[in-house]
Amino acid sequence: MSSTTAAPTKHRFFVYAPDMTDEGALDRRLSVREYHLKAARENIEGGIIRIGGMMTTPETMLAEKKKMVGSMFICEAGSIDEVKELVESDIYYTSGVWDKEKVVILPFFSLTAIP
Repeated sequence: MSSTTAAPTKHRFFVYAPDMTDEGALDRRLSVREYHLKAARENIEGGIIRIGGMMTTPETMLAEKKKMVGSMFICEAGSIDEVKELVESDIYYTSGVWDKEKVVILPFFSLTAIP
């Protein structure tokens, strides 16, 4: 008789992480952006982040130079606490880019397929 262990159940979570709005926020974002992108790529490859990216102002969405105002992503994890830990360990969170008081993490149920 063989014993199999079921994979842990994964749930999807929507994360909305707006940037701080003080004068130095964009400079802080740009100064740590490469570290953030490296960690994000690792989480994408690991299957934790399913889709994500930066948010911009509507006025700059078609411009060559976009004004970044935050991040949004959808994660798969065992619990909301795992996602909270992921967010709170991100360099954008720890370096004061994301507005900690406005970050939103909610369970997400997709109607459409997610890559």
